[in-house]
Amino acid sequence: MRLLIIDGNSILNRAFYGIKVLTTHDGTPTNALVGFLNIYFRLLEQTGADAVAVAFDRKAPTFRHQLYDAYKAGRKGMPEELALQLPLIKELLTYMGCTVVEQDGYEADDILGTLSKRAQVQGVPCYIATGDRDSLQLVGENVTVLLAATRMGKPETIVFDPAAVYEKYGLTPDALIDLKALMGDTSDNIPGVPGVGEKTALDLLHQYDTLDGVYAHLDELRDTVRRKLEEGRDSAYLSRRLGEICREMPLDTELSHYALKEMQKPQLAALMTKLELFKLMERLELDSSDLPAVVAIEPQTLPTVPFEELNTDGTLTIWLDGDTAYVSAQNGVAALTACSPRFLNLLHDEAVAKRTADTKGLAKHALSYNRVLRGVTMDAVLAAYLLNPLASGYELPRLAQEYGVAIPKGDAPEEARLLGALCDKLQTEIEAADQQALLCEMEIPLAIVLASMEQVGFAVDGDGVAAFGDMLQTQMETLVAGIEDQVGYSFNLNSPKQLAKALFEDLGLPAKKKTKSGYSTNAEVLESLRHAHPVVEMILTYRTVSKLKSTYCDGLLKVIAPDGRIHTSFNQTETRTGRISSTEPNLQNIPVRQPLGRELRRFFRAKDGYVLCDADYSQIELRVLAALSGDKTMVDAFNNEEDIHRITASQVFDVPEDMVTPLMRSQAKAVNFGIVYGIGAHSLSEDIHVSYGEAKRYIEQYLAHYGAVAGYMDNLIDSARESGYAVTLFNRRRPLPELKVSNHMTRAFGERVARNMPIQGTAADIIKLAMIRVHNRLQADGVDAKLILQVHDELIVEAAVHEQQRVETILREEMENAAALSVRLRLDVHTGSTWYDAKD
Repeated sequence: MRLLIIDGNSILNRAFYGIKVLTTHDGTPTNALVGFLNIYFRLLEQTGADAVAVAFDRKAPTFRHQLYDAYKAGRKGMPEELALQLPLIKELLTYMGCTVVEQDGYEADDILGTLSKRAQVQGVPCYIATGDRDSLQLVGENVTVLLAATRMGKPETIVFDPAAVYEKYGLTPDALIDLKALMGDTSDNIPGVPGVGEKTALDLLHQYDTLDGVYAHLDELRDTVRRKLEEGRDSAYLSRRLGEICREMPLDTELSHYALKEMQKPQLAALMTKLELFKLMERLELDSSDLPAVVAIEPQTLPTVPFEELNTDGTLTIWLDGDTAYVSAQNGVAALTACSPRFLNLLHDEAVAKRTADTKGLAKHALSYNRVLRGVTMDAVLAAYLLNPLASGYELPRLAQEYGVAIPKGDAPEEARLLGALCDKLQTEIEAADQQALLCEMEIPLAIVLASMEQVGFAVDGDGVAAFGDMLQTQMETLVAGIEDQVGYSFNLNSPKQLAKALFEDLGLPAKKKTKSGYSTNAEVLESLRHAHPVVEMILTYRTVSKLKSTYCDGLLKVIAPDGRIHTSFNQTETRTGRISSTEPNLQNIPVRQPLGRELRRFFRAKDGYVLCDADYSQIELRVLAALSGDKTMVDAFNNEEDIHRITASQVFDVPEDMVTPLMRSQAKAVNFGIVYGIGAHSLSEDIHVSYGEAKRYIEQYLAHYGAVAGYMDNLIDSARESGYAVTLFNRRRPLPELKVSNHMTRAFGERVARNMPIQGTAADIIKLAMIRVHNRLQADGVDAKLILQVHDELIVEAAVHEQQRVETILREEMENAAALSVRLRLDVHTGSTWYDAKD
């Protein structure tokens, strides 16, 4: 047998503060649960334990409080969001087969002490997992403390056996009790000897071994120390009694009773489903089949039937699985060949209402056979994303667990069987959240647009990219030679350790930050040293060039398809604000800030006989802010086509508009956009290189000038705190559990998101509507042009040369009228044969 004893309160507390805020749909916090269970699994692997006891404190006073009224006085209470998770972790652990131990009158430490002593007596290997160094006094033969600690901001486990304790303190584990008796413990309000600190206490015990030994040799000590010890004798011995862990408390010490028991799968699966701990369920190999009858009603059977027998009068549900399409209705599921005319015509038939979990995938499948997907009324994944944009995944079996959907029996794949019931449930949830329009008028149509964009792709000059990569390689080699010449020897420039040695030891530059592995050479550190030595500028340039070469040149060459185009993948369910993301490759991240990086856009081009029309919303987030806040000054400025940054500079710096300098305008621009992102004075001061006081004054004057903005921002926070989420103009929601936590930094983050998400999210929604409108208009008008890329506020259309003016008109009409706001939306439209020409 191997016994693992966990200090439940200590580990749960560390887990709570070590993991960002996590909650369920209904706002139940779960971060401490997730952290605790992950630690628990690691401990089992580390120790190989087959018996587990998890000890918890109780609120009732202990024998120590009877000895000393002020014991632990002044200690802050447990945050509410942690307290809510305490009974849940006990319940989870019990269902998992662990033994939870707690007893009135005693602390968790005493449970650790009593059980570890019995293990020691019986020769059973015992491991104590805790974050409290008080438990080091329990270390002994067969008893090892696994101390959870943090070093350099990263969690680690320090293993303490008797030798490790002695190496750390120069004392035996028992002597640590006397150490606390002398020096006290402010966290537990144990007084110790007033005036005696850790250094003096250690020196005394190194010399005299024990507390009794110290008091037996008082006459050998210098007067000041002797006087403190004489006056503090009673306090010292009281502190010893308070600090000593009880190892003989009345407790079941039959260690076989703590052997891991068989999991109570139905109860565990039900609770973990309720808490949405799906990844942990996978780790425990739990699924919907483990749910009890009260959670998963006995599922019906969805038989496989010929398509001719399928009831097609109502809505059909479609799951595409490779070359087979599963079409289901209430009376069964039919399997069709995915490329069969029958199935393709079904996709194209607008009169047949269809539900799916992958509108974009179905649309791409249809397009590959020259069909257009029509009639989609529900997408389970998109609906689940709208309902919970914080989720880490939207796999169908997981969603079935999350929403308590029973999986019908049958021969078809699990996803095909459960999709209909899941869509029914999600439809109810979407309607309850008033997000039906958002789903059916924005997200589902957008998925069909994205399918077209992915299929069309973006033409790339592969030879040009390769030549540009060769030029960058030559530049890198030149930079390496120059850097090595400055340093005086050759070294691996990509090794942080070797680079740190070269900069901070050999060149003597001031080291700014130290990490676990040595001195940091990250971008922030090098930027701060840019002017300290010429080599730093060369290193920064090398990193820029190297990134362009490896990530972009080499990376792009790998993904150019046989048709000479790059077909990126667009993701609708990745961001929390509703923005679309791009992967494999990420075309939204092609460098734009540095001149060298912008050169890459020269290789993205229109095919022969075509041009690229690039339409970019002008200051859309500021316009959205003006419209949503209703600030008349800002609304009028935009509608009168005035320079909003110049106006802001005039107000912030208290000068006439004609006296605003380029620097003032630039700083005002940072203030304008900073307000959108909920920026504080500290961040603004760093961004525009002014003092904190100046940055604070800029923000205050901004909010004084745009008075309605300040009130609007405050209302956003109050509304989000009350409802639990931030919301866009189109009712896209972003849950904000951070607003209800006790930690100030976390709560401040929640307030920033509450301010900026409605603005950023509304802007993202407008872009989506614009994409749908542009795509549909191009098709409806029969224009020889295709929408091929979206990058934040920018749309790119590849159009036949003779259609250029017509496309520019369509872009302006559809994008500027994508949303009815009190502020006019405006575009910058440019055309060119390459992305570089069209953008610049």
